[in-house]
Amino acid sequence: MESTNYFIRTINKSEVPVCNILGVDIAAINMDWLLDFIKRHLEELSGDYITVANVHTTITAYEDPAYRKIQNSGIMAIPDGGPLSSLGNRRGISRMARTTGPDLMHEIFQKSVQTGYRHYFFGSSDETLRRMRENLSKSYPGISIAGMYSPPYRPLTDMEDTRIVSAINAAKADFVWVGLGAPKQEQWMYAHQGKVRGLMIGVGAGFDYFAGNIKRAPAWMQRHNLEWLYRLLQEPRRLFKRYLRTNIKFMFLTLFKGKRYGSA
Repeated sequence: MESTNYFIRTINKSEVPVCNILGVDIAAINMDWLLDFIKRHLEELSGDYITVANVHTTITAYEDPAYRKIQNSGIMAIPDGGPLSSLGNRRGISRMARTTGPDLMHEIFQKSVQTGYRHYFFGSSDETLRRMRENLSKSYPGISIAGMYSPPYRPLTDMEDTRIVSAINAAKADFVWVGLGAPKQEQWMYAHQGKVRGLMIGVGAGFDYFAGNIKRAPAWMQRHNLEWLYRLLQEPRRLFKRYLRTNIKFMFLTLFKGKRYGSA
């Protein structure tokens, strides 16, 4: 694929307030702030990306400098994980609140019916994309789906990559939702920064939520930062080791070791 950047960042990242957690600049924001920011700057954000940060991605970034660079190179990393915003609150950032990928998708989908925002979905399986298209059309009548693509479970060749980027750009989407799971989706957005038309947002399991493959935790569990537990109960074999290791390490570094690691 050609290295030319067709879409160059024109927004000063200093406009985004941050809380540095284990070396990752987590956006110190809430949903209202984020929606207003996107609304005001959507055209300028084309070609840039937003990561959806949680304990797992933050610990991964802490351990891997290359991935940490990716997390910090987008326009912002929003606090999807409750422990991130809670830590920000303890540091005195009262406005910082949990801002999840699925909630952001819902808010933008709702507004899209009036604004005419166009959406492209990159990732997951053909079946999940089919189910998601059906559900979105029912839940958000009039939503404009510019395109969908399920990439193969292998690295794309240069020719394939060029072809899919051309297809995305031809679709003229305002939002390019990337559902490859971490860290693949962040790596893909970083590699295509400035090359893809539209604001890229990596939403992990967001596709599965809207396809109906998995369910969101009850509201009370979300409010008490227990959505990870609900996910664990749904997929214990896949998530147990990840949650055990990353959650314990996050607590150790940010709570027991204090500011030395919490802001490292």
